[in-house]
Amino acid sequence: MDCLGRLRLDAVARYLQDVAIDDVQETGWGIPEHLWFVRRIRIDVLQPFLADRDVELTTWCSGVAAIAAGRRWSVTGDAGGRIEVDSVWIHLDAAANPARIEDFGVYAEAAAGRQVSTKLELPDPPAAAERISWPLRSADVDLHGHVNNAVYWQAVEELPERLGVDPRQPLQGELDYRGPIDLGEHVDLVVFADDGAGAVAFVANGSDVRAVARAGN
Repeated sequence: MDCLGRLRLDAVARYLQDVAIDDVQETGWGIPEHLWFVRRIRIDVLQPFLADRDVELTTWCSGVAAIAAGRRWSVTGDAGGRIEVDSVWIHLDAAANPARIEDFGVYAEAAAGRQVSTKLELPDPPAAAERISWPLRSADVDLHGHVNNAVYWQAVEELPERLGVDPRQPLQGELDYRGPIDLGEHVDLVVFADDGAGAVAFVANGSDVRAVARAGN
């Protein structure tokens, strides 16, 4: 929560991540045989969680591609909060190589023939856009040695005025993951406007765009 009791986007992302991990472990599609890395995610905050103290999550497979699958979540609160989330995840084998998805069981049933795309949608930042240094912490890194997916949303939460976003109002947030960020790399947040919304690129070592987020009310 933030200082006013609102459920932050990075907290939402951790809930989503924990539920997804529990789900694939239960169905046999989790570690160590299967690895999943998020490619793209969209969070639609239809009603902000302002007074909610209990959160319920429902998740299911929204589509399948050769080496990727879609996952959706519905998030509801006990005081009217509601968030809908869609995402695409890349499937890797135990050696971290892209692997075809076969015999997908209950996930194939839920997908009902729907397809997903791994195409990224958010643009590169302009060369002259504002840059803000973003120091990394050891607590930001996951078991694979990369910055955790939820940590990117922390940066979005720290920039509401620059992004032109009121987090206490309904909003849409999107995040494209292009490549991992590792502890020890120098990272800048590059803030710019895109399609009527605020955007921030995560740029490593001066010029390598590793992720781009966009948010707007």
